[in-house]
Amino acid sequence: MLVASLFVQVFGLANPLMVQVIIDKVILKNSLDTLQALGFVLVAVAIFEAILTSLRTYLFVDTTNRIDMALGAEIIDHLLRLPLRYFDRRPVGELSSRVNELENIRQFLTGTALTVVLDALFSVVYILVMFVYSIKLTFVALSTIPLFMLLTFFVSPIVRRQLRAKAERNAETQSFLVEALSGIQTVKAQNMELKTRWKWQEKYARYVSDGFKTVLTSTTAGSASGFLNKMSGLLVLWFGAALVLDGKLTLGGLIAFRIISGYVTQPLLRLTQLWQNFQETALSLERLSDIIDHPQEQAEEDRAQIPMPEIVGNVTYENLSFRFAPSGPLQLVNVNLEFEAGEFIGIVGQSGSGKSTLMKLLPRLYRAESGRILIDDYDISKVELYSLRQQVGIVPQDSLLFEGSIQDNIALTNPQASTEEIIEAARIAGAHDFIMELSSGYNSRVGERGSSLSGGQRQRIAIARTVLQNPRLLILDEATSALDYDTEAQVCRNLQAWANGRTVFFITHRLSTIRRADRILVMDKGSVVELGAHDELMALKGRYYCLSEQKGE
Repeated sequence: MLVASLFVQVFGLANPLMVQVIIDKVILKNSLDTLQALGFVLVAVAIFEAILTSLRTYLFVDTTNRIDMALGAEIIDHLLRLPLRYFDRRPVGELSSRVNELENIRQFLTGTALTVVLDALFSVVYILVMFVYSIKLTFVALSTIPLFMLLTFFVSPIVRRQLRAKAERNAETQSFLVEALSGIQTVKAQNMELKTRWKWQEKYARYVSDGFKTVLTSTTAGSASGFLNKMSGLLVLWFGAALVLDGKLTLGGLIAFRIISGYVTQPLLRLTQLWQNFQETALSLERLSDIIDHPQEQAEEDRAQIPMPEIVGNVTYENLSFRFAPSGPLQLVNVNLEFEAGEFIGIVGQSGSGKSTLMKLLPRLYRAESGRILIDDYDISKVELYSLRQQVGIVPQDSLLFEGSIQDNIALTNPQASTEEIIEAARIAGAHDFIMELSSGYNSRVGERGSSLSGGQRQRIAIARTVLQNPRLLILDEATSALDYDTEAQVCRNLQAWANGRTVFFITHRLSTIRRADRILVMDKGSVVELGAHDELMALKGRYYCLSEQKGE
């Protein structure tokens, strides 16, 4: 690109020099033969210049597209590897708007920004040629450059501040829209369409208002830059005409000088506009840095840790405490537990007692504040993260299904699985029968987020997906809450039969489902209250007994 730019600049010099020769040697001396020769030279130069400019643009766009692709892939990869805490504190719409800042960076890169800079750098050659023509006239032509610089210096902070406000308003608007569309069922059920519309309109009006201020500032700065550019040209003609009249410069020399001075001031004018664009790009980089600068959940040193050996299933919690916010209350308080391999553990307790949090620490979705968790005597904080998660299956209450067929969703964790394996996983999850009743069976589309299926159907497909993963540890976090009693009991029996040596943690509010569990863990306010088989806990007449009596189970 540098070589192509150099030749473009050199060929750019040919045009004004030829114009000077045509005026001084051809028109004034009436030499027609010279005109024909110069005409062919000008056409040849124009062709070469067009070819080189096209080549430079091709090279430039090709290179920036590669940069754009690499940058986008890096950012998405980094985003997906950030810890769960990061996503807990930021709305989806805001994250989406931050990732969309890539578009601004891409436009800046592919908007021939580099060629403008190269042209501005090569303008030094033009300035040297201008000095050859007339030192005095060169200083006149360059007199507006300090004004260009002053204008940029004063306007840039204003534009940057306005752009930041505009970006924040855009993020707020997008976040609200994503939130409203994600919860459209609630919006309609609560008759909130009009209220939601006015709230969005209010946010969008603030965004448009901030955008209008930015446009006003940029337009004013652009008009001032254009005025300075015209002033430079007028000053050159004014003082140049005086030099021609004094015989210190030929008419052709003045016109050639005017063209060359345009080659100097035009890139500067474009640089001013480019600086405005750079302000947007710098802000985009700043917003993206919130993603890029945040450490991944698996640090560099963690990648060097030993991979987790095949899990047998012994799980130990030692003096474990955890809180979500550094200054917030403890969600788990000094938990000490020990589970044997192959146990089917039921976990119960009031909402907010810490059941789900206790299980989310097992695949290291969050990091414990103090204490440690051992799986088969391996401290999970000292093994490679993804080798651990590969062997721990977790089915949350609100499982996400992706757009596609039921078969695609079940095989998500194991794309190479055979049809027989997929069907067997669906049978274990109690999903095979209802799938076969659908018009397209396993090829039925689930819709966005599984919208074409009921809550219970979505949960069973999510269970089948995790069963197909074949984990050594299985966590079901109220994964059967949308099922009726009979179906839930059947799924529970199927899972117990399938487990066959695997350790299963089953969180539920229905005590009847886990009566046959090997042991039942009762939690309250982040602490372990009771632990034992159903009959043992009922005999204690403690918290579990009270829960059972309340629910009539």
